[in-house]
Amino acid sequence: MCGIVGWINLEENIMEKNNIIQAMVSKLSRRGPDDNGVYREKNVLLGHRRLVVVDPEGGRQPMTRQLGDKIYTIIYNGELYNTEELRKELKEKGHHFHAYSDTEVLLISYIEWGVDCVKKFNGIYAFGIWDSSKKALFMARDPLGVKPLFYTKIGNHFMFASEIKALLAHPLVEPVVGEEGLAEIFGLGPARSPGNGVYKNIYEVPPAYWLLYNDEGYKIKQYWQLESKEHEEDFDTTVEHVRSLIVDAIERQLVSDVPICTFLSGGVDSSAISSVAANAFRRDGKEQLNTYSIDYVDNALYFKANEYQPNSDGVYIQIMKNHIGSKHHNIVIDTPQLFKALEEAVKASDLPGMADIDSSLYLFCSEVRKKATVALSGECADEIFGGYPWFTRAEDISANTFPWAKSIKERKTIISKAFNHIDLESYVAAKYEETIKEVPRLDGESPKAHRMRELFYLNQKWFMITLLNRKDRMSMANSLEVRVPYADYRLVEYVWNVPWEMKYYNRQEKGLLRKALKGILPDEVLERKKSPYPKTHHPAYLKMVQQRMKSILQDRTSPLLDIIDIKRVMEIVETGGAAFGKPWFGQLMTGPQVLAYLIQVNAWMKEYNVKVIEN
Repeated sequence: MCGIVGWINLEENIMEKNNIIQAMVSKLSRRGPDDNGVYREKNVLLGHRRLVVVDPEGGRQPMTRQLGDKIYTIIYNGELYNTEELRKELKEKGHHFHAYSDTEVLLISYIEWGVDCVKKFNGIYAFGIWDSSKKALFMARDPLGVKPLFYTKIGNHFMFASEIKALLAHPLVEPVVGEEGLAEIFGLGPARSPGNGVYKNIYEVPPAYWLLYNDEGYKIKQYWQLESKEHEEDFDTTVEHVRSLIVDAIERQLVSDVPICTFLSGGVDSSAISSVAANAFRRDGKEQLNTYSIDYVDNALYFKANEYQPNSDGVYIQIMKNHIGSKHHNIVIDTPQLFKALEEAVKASDLPGMADIDSSLYLFCSEVRKKATVALSGECADEIFGGYPWFTRAEDISANTFPWAKSIKERKTIISKAFNHIDLESYVAAKYEETIKEVPRLDGESPKAHRMRELFYLNQKWFMITLLNRKDRMSMANSLEVRVPYADYRLVEYVWNVPWEMKYYNRQEKGLLRKALKGILPDEVLERKKSPYPKTHHPAYLKMVQQRMKSILQDRTSPLLDIIDIKRVMEIVETGGAAFGKPWFGQLMTGPQVLAYLIQVNAWMKEYNVKVIEN
């Protein structure tokens, strides 16, 4: 995995602006600690930071290849999982390769197929390819949005980067947030609207889109989308089909020239990945698989089962460790560490995030990175197979909003009266309606079946991308590449059209997935009720965030004070978040996390010197 930056100006000579591109590149050093490089031309500067995973020598970037009198240069962040199939096809078409990296395969694919090359890829990626003869830039982002890609256009200048911090390192790009940005932070955050960068005039290439920039400006186009059609396979065939797709996706993602491991929570999703990986390791004569889990100091003392977290992970992790024979590492995070890392998580994301749900992952990845460079993780299974309570709870199925963000009225009370004219409820409702209108319909489908299809679409386009953004930033801030096998577009395409009755087999969340994993997982794990990413239950954490928020509210220089209702926030602080009334986001951002989110907003505004303006 890597970090990429680019600066194009088709009307001015920017070749000597090396100090600026180097400043942008340096902001991504954690994404790529092993190597860096810059490509310079009259109208273009491309920068790259590299985390070596495959082909240390042959995969160096920026990478340039020439075909006749045409010269192409690529900068790329990601992994292709069908590299060898593409290499074989391209060789048959007469192309030659200098090494075995997927970077070269991706570049030659573009030379051969142009913008349609993205239809050939199975992987996670964000890349830019400069065509010197046409003076054109082609960029693309993978179908599910695992890898990030931001851009901005200011006058004749077009800039892009893996992370916002690299764009902000350019002197023309300012950390300005308008009323729309505030609506994103307080109405939707930590989610973001597709393509929205929160900062004014900063955008993100949405998942499954490519962008072409030339002297006519830029054009952006969707190249992959879900298609609704009749599911014609019976249940047993569907089970086998799902099983084969999952096993294939996992095994494809085990290719690496550096140490690889898996995250293991003892839940169905991560356990399946760990089991398949361990089997593949044994088959291929590799060393014992390393697995990693996260816990918190004294969490067992304070854990209380509830609807969202019915049990803790420890027992199931032990079952899986014994079942697959992995070398397991339990990383235990202390409360002061967790609290302190709230600000590090903001710096990793360039935005407020999921509070300690982020900071714990940041610390976890930091520890994993000490022994591994690549990890496989179980994100996306819940969104694809229907693992969340809102897939089965009647009030959520019928809710006319995002089921994980039903606290809009409560959120509005936090904003300063100076911004009362920002209609959060209308803003969020409009985003919801826009998404609902995109859902591909199936003629003849019942209203109930279509509503379930809408729920899956909402989850994949919003909730899933929020978790993928979190995973990318927290892991790459620690130079750790995390792959997500359930985000294989082939699996997503197939399961999209499987009827809800099959997905909810045996009236269990992810019932189809559980059935498909029979024999891969022990029965105790297969039957385990879903339990989300573990969070701290230690009362000391609540005290820490309360104390910190009080100090922020008492400090007149705190930038947060300019945008919040101080009296209202103090009420929330005094009650430990209880006065807010509802979870801020999803299942995990309850009382303490509401306060921690506001701490992150303040830290973000301070660290990035954010200027808030009226539109």
